[in-house]
Amino acid sequence: MSQMQPVKDSILNQVKNTYRNHPMQTLAVGMGVAILAPAVLPLMKPLAKAAIKSGVSLYEKTKGAIAETGEVIGDIVAEAKAEAIAEEANKVSVAAGLMATSNTVKDTQDN
Repeated sequence: MSQMQPVKDSILNQVKNTYRNHPMQTLAVGMGVAILAPAVLPLMKPLAKAAIKSGVSLYEKTKGAIAETGEVIGDIVAEAKAEAIAEEANKVSVAAGLMATSNTVKDTQDN
């Protein structure tokens, strides 16, 4: 029975071990790949092209969504700043109104 290789073995180590144990089989597989590669690669081109096309499409959609999200966040920040400025202006006007009222009351009491 053959020994189980640890899961952490790299693919390169697995190929080396296979070659050491079965060199003729490994050479035959390598030659078969070399012979079949020119016939298989043209068949793989449409699949690779479709995968790349899907990846580019996904990238563009994601890029648009991120830009839109950034714009929405920018709008929220601008609204929050405007509200903070309005609240501060309201506080200042209320304080000014109270001071004016208190000055009017003092002027009335002095006379």
